[in-house]
Amino acid sequence: MEGRVFKYGDNVDTDVIIPARYCTGFTVAELAPHALEDLDATFVERVKPGDIIVAGRNFGCGSSRENAPIAIKGAGVACVIASSFARIFYRNSINIGLPILECEEAVAGIEDGEQVRINLDDGTIENMSRSGKWQAAPFPEGIQEIIRMGGLAEYVKRRLADDS
Repeated sequence: MEGRVFKYGDNVDTDVIIPARYCTGFTVAELAPHALEDLDATFVERVKPGDIIVAGRNFGCGSSRENAPIAIKGAGVACVIASSFARIFYRNSINIGLPILECEEAVAGIEDGEQVRINLDDGTIENMSRSGKWQAAPFPEGIQEIIRMGGLAEYVKRRLADDS
């Protein structure tokens, strides 16, 4: 995958990823138009399908709402790269099929607006705007399959169908 970077700092919490006032719904149509609204008011106007968020430490901290990765993915974000993720956001992202990678070196070497290429299979991250290539730990094959299928619910449905 390849996309333009939207870069943010440390401790981006779920309240700015999707403000609580919009958490009455759980669908992409209800959440995506408000993704990052309180952090970056123009984000949804500028983001294009396939773009990438790069952020500092503790991305997705705060409440355990699954709405946060749904909003990001629904807005068109293909992947989030961060120095670290809040544990519940990390799990919720996998559950809904949003690829995430931890790589502090990539975060330090990538700037807002740059073009980045990511290979989820091997965890490589490459800055296409200027030189730079980094290695994140790739997910095990089972988790990669969950992400490829669009999340845990779809993965389970397909596995159950295959077993019938």
